[in-house]
Amino acid sequence: MDLYPAIDLRGGQCVRLYQGDFAQETVYGDDPVAQAKVFADAGAPWIHVVDLDAARTGEAVNRPVIAAIAAAVAVPIQTGGGVRNNDNALALLDAGVQRVVIGTAALEDPAWARSLADRYPGRVALGLDVRGREVAVRGWVEGSGRQLADVAGEFDDAGFAALIATQINVDGAGTGPDLDLYVELLESLETPVIASGGVGTAEHLRALASLAEEGIPLDGAIVGKALYDGALTIDDALAAAHTE
Repeated sequence: MDLYPAIDLRGGQCVRLYQGDFAQETVYGDDPVAQAKVFADAGAPWIHVVDLDAARTGEAVNRPVIAAIAAAVAVPIQTGGGVRNNDNALALLDAGVQRVVIGTAALEDPAWARSLADRYPGRVALGLDVRGREVAVRGWVEGSGRQLADVAGEFDDAGFAALIATQINVDGAGTGPDLDLYVELLESLETPVIASGGVGTAEHLRALASLAEEGIPLDGAIVGKALYDGALTIDDALAAAHTE
């Protein structure tokens, strides 16, 4: 299982939100490029970058920072937040991002989402963020009224490189991932699944990695806050993610 250490950007700084609440923000640093280098030097196979400003407003104010991160490290960058049209996606791909993540726009314009995945095979992921099992949109601010299983099933044949499923109820809490959520997805989908939300310890990562023991391997796991508050080192996280 690949580890995706996360860098969430707001106003050019590394931040983390608690359960997607912009009012509960912790700033962890003002040099996202340096942070990316730490993750890359440790051996992270990917770095997951989120533009929180763009996710909330659609304005890609952190794009220069994202381009700087992509230029500074050799590992592939996966980036989401406010990718809602061709121009947004192409700007990130042209900036050196290996994979873009679309969420809100996929629900609002499924045909466009499918066309983007078809046009750039292996370089577009679908991000579905949920409270419980309801998909949230626009930076987690609004509920869509749609259930995760239904939306994921509709896009399973679209050719996305991965489905990133974030459980907002545990995101930033460090209390453990929603394992049942990922089992449900792995049992029903062919699209590779990446887990996000709730990882606070190495044991949490081992629990996600161990899903492969039942023949339903998870493609990856995104970890953020635990790496910043000292609950988990990048070295321990990488080791746990690769538990056989």
